[in-house]
Amino acid sequence: MLKRSADAGTGLKCLTVNIFRVECRLMSIEELLRKEEGKTLEFKKELSGSDAVVRTVVAFANTSGGTLVIGVEDKTKKVKGVLDPLQAEERLVNMVVDNIHPHLSPDIEILPWRKTQVMAVHVYPSSAKPHYFKRLGFQKGVFVRIGSSNRVADRCMTEEMKRQSLNQFYDEQPFPELNSEAIDFRAASELFRSKKTLKKSDFETLQIVVRHQNREVPTVGGMLLFGKERGRYFPDAWIHAGLFGGKDRTQILDSARITGPLPSAVEEAILFVTRHLSHSLTVGNVKHRRVLALPPIAVREAIVNAVVHADYSQRGSPIRISLFKDRLEIENPGLLPSGLTLDDIQHGVSKIRNRVLARVFNELGYIEQWGSGIQRMFGACVEAGLKRPLLEEIGPHFRATLFTGKERNPTLDPVDRKIIDLLGARALSTQEIADRIERSVRAARTRLLSLIQRGLVIEIGSGPNDPQKKYHLPNEA
Repeated sequence: MLKRSADAGTGLKCLTVNIFRVECRLMSIEELLRKEEGKTLEFKKELSGSDAVVRTVVAFANTSGGTLVIGVEDKTKKVKGVLDPLQAEERLVNMVVDNIHPHLSPDIEILPWRKTQVMAVHVYPSSAKPHYFKRLGFQKGVFVRIGSSNRVADRCMTEEMKRQSLNQFYDEQPFPELNSEAIDFRAASELFRSKKTLKKSDFETLQIVVRHQNREVPTVGGMLLFGKERGRYFPDAWIHAGLFGGKDRTQILDSARITGPLPSAVEEAILFVTRHLSHSLTVGNVKHRRVLALPPIAVREAIVNAVVHADYSQRGSPIRISLFKDRLEIENPGLLPSGLTLDDIQHGVSKIRNRVLARVFNELGYIEQWGSGIQRMFGACVEAGLKRPLLEEIGPHFRATLFTGKERNPTLDPVDRKIIDLLGARALSTQEIADRIERSVRAARTRLLSLIQRGLVIEIGSGPNDPQKKYHLPNEA
């Protein structure tokens, strides 16, 4: 492990860099090549344009971390390698030190690939964010990772990064210009009636109101939930629901503007969706039963998740619910909280963005167990024979898509199935596959190409004519 550091007065670079060698490497090049570029992974053919590299490192640190792989083409995944890894390391260190503030300490691996080497730069979610590109300045140099691209963070995003670094929550902030009379205590008590009778101390415990400069004032969360003039202070804190006649937004059949207190808005939004969802008829032993095209629990979890985890500091877009012929889209402002990935939340990892909202929704019974909502949504859809929901970060928004069509398994003949089974054990070359399925190399290659085009198999090599090219199953297989 190599550590570089020096006294600031000497003018030398001052940075700690960990370089892991083969014996303690974090991930093999084959494992990286089996993944697709996205929020936490980027490939670059060479360490040429320093600006692009700096933007990626900054974006990884400000968002959920990630790995930058040098020596692999980003589109084709052809492995070109790094000619002089030690020189590349030194150059990367200089890029990080000279161009990023506050300074970062990424881990650098040199990974062997046949007769060459590849450099992997591991950047971790930072507790000192927001980081920025010095030359561009703070206003234009703070980047975040959205999908496989780096975007300039707006003011709301940078403010959220600062709060996260200080472990602060937007909805816990006091509203000093208002007093407790801004809260509709009657509406709150009505919503809690089936659970308990609210007392004044409950409003303080839930942080709907807090003491600020010896006065009782509402919090941001209190105003979002039960503010008498919520629309005045948060003009986008409402739900726009729409029903469309096809698979796009060309034909609008019905729409609703849902503006009540957020817990009530959730119920109204659920009713809008279930009222318009198509039904199927199931014949039972005694009587017929109508079944919704989507499991009610999946619809409920998706809507609750959007409302509780929306970034209400953003302006310009409400929560949107769009019901199409083949799917339901639920979109809320705000990327995933820093440090989380789409894969994380599918596996039950949770990070609260709005602590006051989460606390109140939990008390009302909308949230049963922290981090389990997305898993229940996935489980309900899969159990109903539907396609797995799709989770995406689009622009500064998060979108969950639930599909109404039944899932169909890929059609595989016995030979294709045998290839899939063979690759389930280990990676194989074209010749090895041809031998095992008792076909010519040309016939095996044709079948492999078909499986690749259908997303069932991936190839890893330095190019289409690489004699050492091997085939793998995707990570999700």
